[in-house]
Amino acid sequence: MKKALRRLLGTLASLRLTVVCLSTALVLVLAGTLAQVNLNPVEVQRLYFQSWLIWWSEPSGSFSLPVFPGGHLIGAALLLNLFAAHISRFVWRWSKAGIQLTHLGLIIILAGGLATDLFSVTSHMYLRQGETKNYSDDDERSELAVTELTPGETNPVIAIPSEVLAACGSTSHQTLPFKVVVKGFYPNADLQMLGQEKGPTVAAASNGAGAQVGLKPLQPFADMNRRNKTSAVVEIIPNKDGKSLGTWLVSVAMDQAQNFEVDGRHWSLELRLARYYKDYSLSLVSFTHEIYPGTEIPKNFSSKVILTDPKNHETRQVQIYMNHPLRYLGDTYYQSGFQSDDSGTILQVVRNPSAQAPYISCIIVALGLLMQFTYHLVAFARRTRKATAP
Repeated sequence: MKKALRRLLGTLASLRLTVVCLSTALVLVLAGTLAQVNLNPVEVQRLYFQSWLIWWSEPSGSFSLPVFPGGHLIGAALLLNLFAAHISRFVWRWSKAGIQLTHLGLIIILAGGLATDLFSVTSHMYLRQGETKNYSDDDERSELAVTELTPGETNPVIAIPSEVLAACGSTSHQTLPFKVVVKGFYPNADLQMLGQEKGPTVAAASNGAGAQVGLKPLQPFADMNRRNKTSAVVEIIPNKDGKSLGTWLVSVAMDQAQNFEVDGRHWSLELRLARYYKDYSLSLVSFTHEIYPGTEIPKNFSSKVILTDPKNHETRQVQIYMNHPLRYLGDTYYQSGFQSDDSGTILQVVRNPSAQAPYISCIIVALGLLMQFTYHLVAFARRTRKATAP
């Protein structure tokens, strides 16, 4: 048993494994770069760098095969390799303390990078002047919001994630007197009014706005500057009698929710960007967008916001500008851009539990290198003194 463990540890600590992992990482970076010709950077990051394996799918989609290790697998292998080498190869004594600290710093930064890929969440908060929000939007995910319309009361919202909609099945909730059946889900689609020249001739749905709109499925855009119009066709079936009320077209391209009635209770449907709610809110007081004279090149973005947190009894005014983010309760708000009509700001919201890992790692690596350099410098000075002593 001990021999098997030593053999396994020796394999994991092998320098050959280090070279293989680094070479594989170089190939992965090249493949990911070339893949951006047909895919947008977010999709490439998900398929190549935030996955354990890269899969090849047969054109008909009937089966798929793993063809190359993904970023998570390569990073995990490098982390194990470095950790195993640290245990098996290095001698635990003061003369090697600097090297051990340096490797500990490298382990922390690799582990932090893996934790960032697995657990960090990036979203955006779109604010117009005078507007207040307590949530941010995920541009890469959507959700179907089902809301009961009760006058004078807080309306509860049931949010069905796009991953559930994409399965094209039926879904229900204990508080809903009906079930939602997904008849079709489209990651991107072109919506056009019926009756237009060379436009659609068949309505996408039987009720709501979809009764006057046709739908044409599209491939997701590779250009990051173009937003996909995620859409779905859903059917509402009451639990009481099981008789369909018809179908509705929902899309992130639609600004207004669509209403319907079940058993005398009024409800609304809306496909929107997935939301991450906060225990606090931000209000946009003013927004500044400066460009260099005679050009459209951005010079400076700046947002003045009021942060309000009733739970922690905090209200303060904050200035967010380029390279000067707002950090609060684990969220970091960066000045990302401005809305198309220049009437509001776009703040990038990053929640990363391992955000401090690079700073800690750099400090430990610098300390380790300084210790090792100082140790060898002192030893060299002592040898030189002895050699020159009369």
